[in-house]
Amino acid sequence: MAEENSNVGEVTLSRYEQIVAELRDVVEQQTRGQFTIGDRALEIEPMRETGGGVPADPEWSVTATLTRLAEDIGLKFSTVKSARWTSSRWPADRRQPGVSFTVHRTLAFIEDEEERFAVILTPPEGRTRWVPDDARRYVGNQVETPITPQEKITAIHSLAQDDKVAAAVTSVFLKRPEVTASVTPVDRARVVEEFTRDEHVATTAATNLLRRPDVAFKAMSDDHARFQVNHAQNERSRQAREHFEDTSPVAPAVRNIDRTVEFLDLVTACHAFVAAAGRTVPGLRDRTLSEDEGAIVHQNVAKVRATLDWIETAVDTGKVDMDDELAAMLRGE
Repeated sequence: MAEENSNVGEVTLSRYEQIVAELRDVVEQQTRGQFTIGDRALEIEPMRETGGGVPADPEWSVTATLTRLAEDIGLKFSTVKSARWTSSRWPADRRQPGVSFTVHRTLAFIEDEEERFAVILTPPEGRTRWVPDDARRYVGNQVETPITPQEKITAIHSLAQDDKVAAAVTSVFLKRPEVTASVTPVDRARVVEEFTRDEHVATTAATNLLRRPDVAFKAMSDDHARFQVNHAQNERSRQAREHFEDTSPVAPAVRNIDRTVEFLDLVTACHAFVAAAGRTVPGLRDRTLSEDEGAIVHQNVAKVRATLDWIETAVDTGKVDMDDELAAMLRGE
């Protein structure tokens, strides 16, 4: 009894059912009307096979004829053209009463005739009749009312095809913590890379990130990243020195001091390494490193040994260029 007395909108349930029955008759009439338009257009201009002959007189081409017909009956050319094509896909004995013209038109995209004629007889599971969105799902078209996550994603993509709209939507989404939290680390990295293609943006982002101690520590744990940072520092120093030597009037007098400073820096670096090793190695007493730990230590010892050879060569010959093998090793490759 409660269901009988409930309203749908501003009308009772019983009145709503009367309206539905009435409008189904209207939709059925519209469907017959649409098929009638398609059938008459098809009579005037039968469907031609792809690559078929073209009428001798261009004035009476298919487009010209259908345009004239559309104007004469007060419809758009696209409406008449669509109705003609839909009629061609549904012979009169295959059209289903109670199924709207919209559904017929959508399922008309099924290429195989046997499948097309069978599908329209069987609504989706849980449905008593075909509705337009179900037909769109079947043929793989975008639905008007998305339900599944993928359908919603497709709808968003469609609405955000304009770059300005996409940028605005992305900005809004990235301000929602629950959204950013659900993005995988790999995808987050891709987003950051995409946003930092501009060198100015990349420089600003990298500078800000490296000011965070935990980020800087982890970044410098990567051999290649550490090599690039060291290379950048050396390159910056080199450029500054070249600028000084090219522009400063006191540069010749400073060159002799530079040689002494470089000598002291090199001796200091060697002393620091020996002192650090002297403090660290004794701590390995009675401790067995794992296989992975041992491998890492051996790799770093190889880098140190190669660097020492490089230093000796530079001291003995004055040649400071490193070969490709050493450069690759110091980059961690």
